[in-house]
Amino acid sequence: GKEPVFERIVVKTIEKTAALEANLLSGSIDYIAGEAGLTLDQALGFEKRHGDTFDVIYKPGLIYEHIEFNLDNPILADIKMRRALLHAIDRKAISDRLFAGNQPVAHGAVNPLDWAYHDKLPLYPYDPSRAKELLDEAGWMEVKNGIRHRPDGTKLSLEIMTTAGNRIRELVEQVLQDYWKQVGIQVTIRNEPARVFFGETVQKRKFPAMAMFAWLSAPESLPKTTLYSTSIPTEENNWSGQNVTGYSNPEMDALIDAIEVELDKEKRRALWAKQQTLYATDLPVLPLYFRSDAYILPKWLKGVRPTGHKYSSTYWIEQWRDGSSASQ
Repeated sequence: GKEPVFERIVVKTIEKTAALEANLLSGSIDYIAGEAGLTLDQALGFEKRHGDTFDVIYKPGLIYEHIEFNLDNPILADIKMRRALLHAIDRKAISDRLFAGNQPVAHGAVNPLDWAYHDKLPLYPYDPSRAKELLDEAGWMEVKNGIRHRPDGTKLSLEIMTTAGNRIRELVEQVLQDYWKQVGIQVTIRNEPARVFFGETVQKRKFPAMAMFAWLSAPESLPKTTLYSTSIPTEENNWSGQNVTGYSNPEMDALIDAIEVELDKEKRRALWAKQQTLYATDLPVLPLYFRSDAYILPKWLKGVRPTGHKYSSTYWIEQWRDGSSASQ
């Protein structure tokens, strides 16, 4: 390989983000790797304060933020309701306003970095008029005090949950709640500590309507545990599997099985396209965005190349150089 510029590099683990930033500003460390560094909102704030001294590289990665629907809920079992919920929110505006445009909208679980990504998926752009039409078609036609009702008086009310204390998720929840209110959907927020939320509520499918969290997808990673019908956690299977939506579609099962055994890359690509199209059509989840990592480096450090994949940016460390050196 290429001969490295630096003779010695020390990699440190610093547990708290406040201490991480303090070490960077004091010169105790030179660079904060995005793989395990500041959260996006912290990085955006840091860039505003210290953008004249440091460069910040934002790189979308493989973490897919989304909302799982509990499809046992009769309201959410109606695909018109799921599509209405998605049409009612402006995901690009959420990225622009909360993340300075650095977290791209997700239209499915497969990242555009993946060769298997299909770029002709059914899309659900921000369209509150279409959302209202779908709600009417689903039977939620009467509006009382701004909230939709069925003719029998049933109120259109749902609950969303996520990890308590996660500032970004809680901000997103509030924005979503406001968007949905504008089309007549009442959504209440109830969050739990991550230990309870993931260990009990999500895994045992105790969330009544919607649960917001993220999956990390490896390249060409089959969604067998998250979409296969036999992967629905139940008491009978000791709550194994990650298909917490309760999604069950024989066509999806068949596509996953076919992808798993197909060795020809182009045939596999075609199967992946069908799988992603079915996912976007059935909409068992509400896709939000792909999370970005923030790499914070001094102006003199050049050659850092985040990929967005699961590999650490130190894998190409021989390409790092001191851009302030006249010899480089």
